[in-house]
Amino acid sequence: MKTVGIIGGAGFIGSYNTKKFLENGYKVKVSATDLTNKEKYAHLAALPNAENLELVQMNVEDKASLGDFLKGCQIVIHGGTPFQLDVKDPKTELFDPTIEGTKNFMELAKQTDGIEQVVFIASVAAYNTDFPMLPKGKKEGDQITEADAPYSSPESHPYAQAKFMANQVVNDFMGANPNLGFEITTVSPVGVMGKSLSNRQDSTSTGIQFLFKNKIAPNPFIQMLYDMDISWALVDVEDVAEAIYKVVNTKNTQGKNYLLSSENYRISDLTLMLNDKEPIEKPVIVYNCALAMSDLGMEFKPAKASLEAYNS
Repeated sequence: MKTVGIIGGAGFIGSYNTKKFLENGYKVKVSATDLTNKEKYAHLAALPNAENLELVQMNVEDKASLGDFLKGCQIVIHGGTPFQLDVKDPKTELFDPTIEGTKNFMELAKQTDGIEQVVFIASVAAYNTDFPMLPKGKKEGDQITEADAPYSSPESHPYAQAKFMANQVVNDFMGANPNLGFEITTVSPVGVMGKSLSNRQDSTSTGIQFLFKNKIAPNPFIQMLYDMDISWALVDVEDVAEAIYKVVNTKNTQGKNYLLSSENYRISDLTLMLNDKEPIEKPVIVYNCALAMSDLGMEFKPAKASLEAYNS
């Protein structure tokens, strides 16, 4: 029975990762930022095979606790970076934990015996920091693929910039360490939607679905999405967990970054579907996931299924 360490394993995506690996006979070690907050992790104890689950208090910026967490893990999934739209201090709230945390993690993973596979949950921002808008050079009707050169702009949201830079840290590390004893693979999901496994109210993915359903704009960024009726790419949260599980169980994925996306709908159509109404326009594919489909055998759920799950 292999041990999977999941950094961020109690979050929106992370909970599904935890569930997937427990269901398939793995021991799962989940990082916890505050073990005294039992309500935050209660949903994990209700998962099948939860007797094989271990919660470990850990801070990605603290090398000692991070190093202890990695010990005994054969597989590590890193998805523990903050996802914030409203940011007062980008350096302390986003850049330090995301970029420095990634540097710390890579350094310690290299030093830890027994690790066989590392999977990073990056973001569509690793390919396009202007998401949900198209990157510079692309126009409506074009597709974005894994073969495209990544696009980054200093004008993009700080969260997107932080995720892009963290992905560059991973790429630089692989370039400087070509003979590691483990594989490093990245997945880059677009807007992740679906039903949360917990009752937590602090999930940005769940929050965005609530905002879109009720057409609420708490900040200028969300209002802009409504005003422009942006075409939004989404992927089901269960599909993200499935892709990660398949990466772990697929050979020769070293250095690859898999885009994960289903369909694009305009925000107005997402609002309709979240209110059990039919969309006006047909979906389009903007983020082409040919690599994930060919290498991993991924089949992505239609957007409507993810939105129905949120409402269930």
